[in-house]
Formats: sequence, C-alpha cells, structure tokens
Amino acid sequence: MDSIKSNASGSLYVVAAPSGAGKTSLVKQLLETTEKIAVSVSHTTRSPRPGEIDGEHYHFVDVAIFEEMRDNQQFLEHAQVFDNFYGTSRQAVDSLLEKGLDVILEIDWQGAQQIRKLYTDCCSIFILPPSRAALKERLRSRGQDDDSIIERRMRDAISEMSHYQEFDYLVINDDFDEALEMLKAIILARRQRIQLQVQRQEQLLQDLLSK
Repeated sequence: MDSIKSNASGSLYVVAAPSGAGKTSLVKQLLETTEKIAVSVSHTTRSPRPGEIDGEHYHFVDVAIFEEMRDNQQFLEHAQVFDNFYGTSRQAVDSLLEKGLDVILEIDWQGAQQIRKLYTDCCSIFILPPSRAALKERLRSRGQDDDSIIERRMRDAISEMSHYQEFDYLVINDDFDEALEMLKAIILARRQRIQLQVQRQEQLLQDLLSK
C-alpha cells in the first residue's frame, strides 16, 4: 500500500505504553487541557470495564463485526492484544485530520508500526513507568485482576517495552504532572514546524515579505 502523507492541517500522533503505565490517564488530561486535539476511539472485541462507555472509551463490537470491518479494509491498523482485537477506523481518523485537529491514536507497538507505514509524517510517543515495581503496583491497584492475570500482564508489558526505540519520543511517567507537561511540550513544539506554519500563516508571511 502506498504511504500517506497528510496535507490536512491536523497532525497524527501515536501514543503507546505497556498496560499500567498511565497512558489513558495522561491522554485524557491532555485532551482536557489542550486545544484543537482529539483522540480516535478504537474498536475492540473486549468487554467494557466498569465505568467505560461505548463510543466514548471504545466502540465495543463482537468478533464477527470486527472481522467484517477488517476484511473490508476499514481499519488503518489492527492487532490482537491478550485475547482481544483492537482496530483504528480509517474514516474516523481522516475526518478529524481534515477538520484541522491533531489526532491521537492510543495503540500498541504493532499498530504503531502499521501507522508509520501509512502516515509518514506521524509523531510517535512511548510512555514508560519509572520501574517494574511501580508498574506492578499500578496494575494491582486497579483491583480488576487476580495475581495470575497481573503476572501475565507484567510479562506482556516487558515484551511491549522492548520496542521503545522504535518511537520518536520517550516519556517516563514517574510524576504525573511532569509527564503531562512533557506531552504538551511535544505537541506545542511540533505545531511550530516550518511546513505547518507556512501553510497556516500563508497570508501573514505574504504580508510581512511584500515590497
């Protein structure tokens, strides 16, 4: 498939992390405190967790519907994580970008590899916990899984974390507020890139340089 380099005003961001690193909380707070940014709501075959709302946290679908969407090439990327499937809607992402919004994809390293091939100018960010002990404690504090599940998630997290070098930026989520400021700084800096500013400030640049 040919690569896609978006000409829209919005930029695409991939944010990945092992389960328990705090990615979801950081992205939620980033959305609440940053203008002109949105998150793409993924499709998944897993069951909703307590408090999760269909269409807000995920689009919860059964395996048959997911496979139909996959076969019809409606996903930009899709992957199996644990025993469930996850996918990112192509139409939803492109629609947000065309509106001039920066778009965040919360996906794993497998999905990030697929996205980088399609969107050559996307920015990828990996979030790590400050230690294995902290990661395990965060998983346990959720109160949703027994010890055997937590141990499995820890093994999968170590495998996930081994791919951090494939990403553009690395953020360590030790102090939540500091990690949030790091994410904001990445977004702010990338919005000042020359190719974007030339597009967005075309009239101003013409006025400044006119004789």
